[in-house]
Amino acid sequence: MAVRIGINPITWTNDDVPELGGDTPLEVCLSETAEAGYAGTELGGKFPRASTDLAAALAPYGLELVSGWYDGRICEKEVEEEFEAILPHLTLLRDLGAKHVVYADTSRGRHGAIHDPISQRPALADDEWKSYGNKITRLAERFADFGVGMAFHHHMGTIVETDAEIGRLIAGSGEAVGLLYDTGHCLFSGGDPEALLRRHVGRVVHVHCKDVRLDVLKRAHAMDMSFMGAVMEGIFTVPGDGSVDYPTLLKVLADNGYAGWLVVEAEQDPGKAHPLTYATMGHRNLRDLARKAGFEVKERKN
Repeated sequence: MAVRIGINPITWTNDDVPELGGDTPLEVCLSETAEAGYAGTELGGKFPRASTDLAAALAPYGLELVSGWYDGRICEKEVEEEFEAILPHLTLLRDLGAKHVVYADTSRGRHGAIHDPISQRPALADDEWKSYGNKITRLAERFADFGVGMAFHHHMGTIVETDAEIGRLIAGSGEAVGLLYDTGHCLFSGGDPEALLRRHVGRVVHVHCKDVRLDVLKRAHAMDMSFMGAVMEGIFTVPGDGSVDYPTLLKVLADNGYAGWLVVEAEQDPGKAHPLTYATMGHRNLRDLARKAGFEVKERKN
């Protein structure tokens, strides 16, 4: 099976906390993405939102558009209303050849929750899961009909955060709801990355590879830090620089025929973690680990 390795521009500049890399030009993000060896990049806040402009921005660096995050609100909206809201985003992704959208349901206050203690976050009641599964399925089917699949992102501070909540989402939704498997968010939420992957590998359509520093993870839970507080303390790093067992996880993916993107998404303070240094390290480590797991790694076009 073949995979491609991409990166999220959060390595250079953080959209949730603009002072982190806010003065870094897009051209630096893209040139260093290519220099580090990546085949593609996810969207960031500095990227053009017109298809022709975005294609022109990526072309000089030989980069593909991998995907792009969307702050979903399907828990709070009706399917047609949510589809119309996301349509410009889906159009941009489809025009640039991206196969999936990174869809996180940020209903009920996710943006506040990432700055609040991790013990305080929105949640679905038991009697809400059935209707939620039906609605997210219908939305994902609309995405698929349009030509961009859903990669549902379980995320700290949202209504789908823990392994148990991911299980309820998968059990209550149809095949159109693909799973974005994120090693860092799974571990941070108290989950078991290997067990989670083995249970739901058949629904995984996109993978975010962020490693975790266990000392910061333990401190974050002991102190009930906020998500962003833990990020600032350095909870995340690139694959191979933390505690996540990537050899085992990548072997599970390879053995089950995964053939999408592996995306380095090491959310760090660029003032503490030099972006090009960590991007290069992450690409090298992930490429070598993927090959050892049995993947063919497709290189950048030029």
